[in-house]
Amino acid sequence: MAMAATAGSTPRPMSAEDRKVILASSVGTIFEWYDFYLAGALAANIAANFFSGVNPTAGFIFTLLGFAAGFAVRPFGALFFGSLGDLIGRKYTFLVTMTLMGIATFVVGLLPSYASIGFAAPVLFILCRLIQGLALGGEYGGAATYVAEHAPHGRRGFYTSWIQTTATVGLFLSLIVVLGLRLSMTSEQFAAWGWRVPFLLSIILLGVSIWIRLQLEESPAFARIKAEGKHSKTPLREAFGRWENAKIALLALFGGTAGQAVVWYTGQFYALFFLTQTLKLDATTSNIVIAAALAIGTPFFIFFGWLSDKIGRKPIILAGCFLACVTYFPLFSALTNAVNPVLEQALEKSPVVVTADPKECSFQFNPTGTASFTSSCDIAKSFLARNSVNYSNVEAPAGTVASIKIGDKVVTSFDKAKAGPTAAAQEKAFNDAATAGIRAAGYPAAADPAKVNTPVVILILTILVLYVTMVYGPIAALLVELFPTRIRYSGMSLPYHIGNGWFGGFLPPTIFAIVAATGNIYSGLWYPIVIAAMTFIIGLFFMPETKDRDIYKDD
Repeated sequence: MAMAATAGSTPRPMSAEDRKVILASSVGTIFEWYDFYLAGALAANIAANFFSGVNPTAGFIFTLLGFAAGFAVRPFGALFFGSLGDLIGRKYTFLVTMTLMGIATFVVGLLPSYASIGFAAPVLFILCRLIQGLALGGEYGGAATYVAEHAPHGRRGFYTSWIQTTATVGLFLSLIVVLGLRLSMTSEQFAAWGWRVPFLLSIILLGVSIWIRLQLEESPAFARIKAEGKHSKTPLREAFGRWENAKIALLALFGGTAGQAVVWYTGQFYALFFLTQTLKLDATTSNIVIAAALAIGTPFFIFFGWLSDKIGRKPIILAGCFLACVTYFPLFSALTNAVNPVLEQALEKSPVVVTADPKECSFQFNPTGTASFTSSCDIAKSFLARNSVNYSNVEAPAGTVASIKIGDKVVTSFDKAKAGPTAAAQEKAFNDAATAGIRAAGYPAAADPAKVNTPVVILILTILVLYVTMVYGPIAALLVELFPTRIRYSGMSLPYHIGNGWFGGFLPPTIFAIVAATGNIYSGLWYPIVIAAMTFIIGLFFMPETKDRDIYKDD
């Protein structure tokens, strides 16, 4: 299966064997992403079943943190499976990662609820998420490397762009399955058992994926260097223990994958949470408009991968980062106008003021779920952030209990740590009074379906997805071309999964913390904008163009 061409040769047409390689690699990776994103799509149901021992808001946050735990361990999966792939081969390594992912996802569908087994339920759920994250850490690098090492010179961007569609298609598939189930049964049935079905279906997808991948042979580039005895015996030491290789990994991270990650997660994942949590659009409609945008935008992964073979990887990736930086604020503002104009009017006409001792106010970034924000300031600001209420800050003397002024109404917060046995009653009284205040000021409990401008919403979301396709379509080819064959799996996997697992995966809690601290529902967008700007600058001045490199020479 020696399908690769040498550098400088004329790109040949895609053969039947090429299509088999791309299909087998892509289908397996689609199913892995489908498995991984189910936890996000079904966060509310997971919270209700596995975290019911805490209040609903905390349960939802813990669920998102369980989701983030899968992102946190992805770099460790990249290290372990990346080194395995450089030692024994690409094919068998991504068979193992796919099997682990499928089994962990299937088990989530079988886990007893908190009501049945207590704290063992959330512990087992998070354990499954950790296994999923480790598996995904090894899957992507293997699939991208395998396809690239089969691709002819001059078509690597196009070939690997099919792998780049898999994350979006996997997300799309998870949304469609969840939406189909919601529409086919009552909400009570879905809450009771229907939410488990997408997880249980993964065992069927796993069987199909394994059967397809077993038809493949080893990558010709890896097979050649292994036959010649040139493959690395210590890939991690060689990839990251030698400065000449380690600096490439750092450049790939800060000049490539970090910006790519935040644009990806803002345009696809955070956009969904902005619709449901900030703009209060119902879950079904949110899934429909996101799915429509993904369906429209997904072919552009292929287009930009193909284009990167013509004009280079750098111009397209950096253009996507630049466009995100300059348009995120107007695009998300326009999204508010199109989805929930009543909220937009309230933000403009009903200013809210938080008066608090600044020493009581924390930056509420809590990716591990271990921090406790119980001061009167944190409670007040967290309430307003969750309810999409902008506010300004007024400094109060030390020791002052925080308060919220909504028009002429003042609601005093409370210190949960000092409340003792009356904490629950004080929390209910505060929430009831603050909720009544913001409703009287015009802040809606939910978006009015009759006022949602669906075509404009889909257009804005499609633009966000197009930015995703620009930064993501060519990134696999770029990463593959940066590293020599002997350490390619390890070398490309770690910067990719640090970028996407940490910079991207922790984007939702980071944005929430910024919004809660600043009092503006859009201020969290500074996080992806700053990271994308960093990647644009570093990539522009230091990242080499790689499209003409000969990856079949083990240099």
